[in-house]
Amino acid sequence: MSNTMPMATRIKLSVMMFLQFMILPVWFIPMFPYITKMAPEGSNLPMLCGMIMGFGALASPLFGMFADRYINSEKVLALCNFASAALLGYAYTVTDPKILFVTLLLVMVFYMPTWSLTATIAMQNSTTEAFPQIRVFGTLGWVASAVFSIVGTKVFGIQNFDSTNHIFLGGAIGAFLAGILAFVLPATEPPAKGQPASVVDALGLRSLVLLKRPDFLVFSVLILLAMVPFQWYNVYNSLYLKERGYQYLTGVMNLGQVLELVFMLLIPVILKKAGYKWAMVMGLLALAFRYGAFLLGFTTGANAGDYAGILIHGLIFGMLVVGSQMYVDAAAPAELRGQAQGFIGLIMFSLGTFLSNYVFDILIKKSAVVDAVTQAVSHNWAQPFTVALAISIVLAVLMALTFKPAVQEKQDGAAGA
Repeated sequence: MSNTMPMATRIKLSVMMFLQFMILPVWFIPMFPYITKMAPEGSNLPMLCGMIMGFGALASPLFGMFADRYINSEKVLALCNFASAALLGYAYTVTDPKILFVTLLLVMVFYMPTWSLTATIAMQNSTTEAFPQIRVFGTLGWVASAVFSIVGTKVFGIQNFDSTNHIFLGGAIGAFLAGILAFVLPATEPPAKGQPASVVDALGLRSLVLLKRPDFLVFSVLILLAMVPFQWYNVYNSLYLKERGYQYLTGVMNLGQVLELVFMLLIPVILKKAGYKWAMVMGLLALAFRYGAFLLGFTTGANAGDYAGILIHGLIFGMLVVGSQMYVDAAAPAELRGQAQGFIGLIMFSLGTFLSNYVFDILIKKSAVVDAVTQAVSHNWAQPFTVALAISIVLAVLMALTFKPAVQEKQDGAAGA
């Protein structure tokens, strides 16, 4: 990697991050209320649609391996974005919920690999110091995705934009623009061209040997269980907000990403002062605070509770997701570090997503309330929020009592406290 970087390259990479992370929240955040309205009462389709990110994450390493060995990363990125745009455009026309599920599943198969592809392109074409400054544009893109809902409602007069099929059209536009941009990105050649491909390596399964270590086993189990309440928010919270009467679902939830910009800058400071264990305990307690705030908002009708639960997102994400990735980098041997990152990603974004949707689909179905007059379905959110609150508190206690970080000597010893 060069020590200098042309300004034109910095701008292209920053716009790449902005567009790539703007695509998903346009349609994925408000998707659950739309699917729930479309699917028959009692159907498993909403739960299955909530799992599509997990299925996409399973496919991501295979695309990454393809980019590592055969074709430039920016070309694979273009292919993934154009495929996503075409599929989202088709989703806009679909009225059958089963066909919509299959379509959105295919969208995620092509979209999820773009997160690792953009990271690869940025890291290979930027300086070490510049990469965090470039990556932050992804968070800005996530926040800016709310503009589709605002423009759709205010300019085009589409009432309740976030509850209509126009969300998929917005995602398609973003993906198409990202595909066009890929043609002008710096050429990023396959770093392992000519080497044999291995699905075992791509999925990080060789790192399973690390589970023989008590610290890594405890860490992996607790992070998997932490994804149960964590992933609930990404899938189901838009339905809760809709039932509470919020109109701009994407915009309201994106407030959490606004503060994430601040929390991300604090992560190194927190890790240095508190260490990995207590940083993750902090993340779990923040998760408990979220569901306590939502419970308060639902039971009292206070919007402040809802906003508090949303605004704490950056601390939760930073400590649990980014903190986990940083711990893996510190705890795994150099020869297994990449494998271990793939494995922990599989736990968080695939297995954790599946488990979360299974648990909360049951709870949400049990909490359904049918209006005797209109037959409209709403939910008593007290039970799901109480369960998520209890899980978060129990995991925080278990993390404090059982997790004993063991970092490599190359890391600062304070981080392992």
